Amino acid sequence: MQLTQFTDYSLRTLMYLSYRDRSSPVTISEIAEQFQLPRNHLVKVVNKLGKLGWIDATRGRNGGLRLAVLPEHLTLGQILQGVEQSTELIDCEKSYCRLRGGCKLKDILDQGLKRFYQHMSEYTLADLVDKPTGTKIEDMHRIWTSTE
Repeated sequence: MQLTQFTDYSLRTLMYLSYRDRSSPVTISEIAEQFQLPRNHLVKVVNKLGKLGWIDATRGRNGGLRLAVLPEHLTLGQILQGVEQSTELIDCEKSYCRLRGGCKLKDILDQGLKRFYQHMSEYTLADLVDKPTGTKIEDMHRIWTSTE
């Protein structure tokens, strides 16, 4: 199983926002430059994260992005299930398979995926930005603000 690029960008965005000072908003351009990601893709990511209620976006001169939830209250499992387009490893209904109805593969994969999400739910966004990751994010932002 490999997570999608969309999920990767979502995780980086949430991690960056969770470690930053909540009193000042962060722009999409800042996140794009910090992680060297395409801004147009990040706009889609931010839109999805906003619809999920995890970030607040404010338009205008003093606008930007802020985390809308406490990092301690958002688990990695919730994030992955919220942003991944499909939570199935195999779709036996989509393409006809002659083994359907007598095959254990789907059940075994589904059980493994369930355990994966259970394990990911043991970690919160706060855990993801604990040291040394948080220190790196802090350094990234310090460099960003000194060059603005």
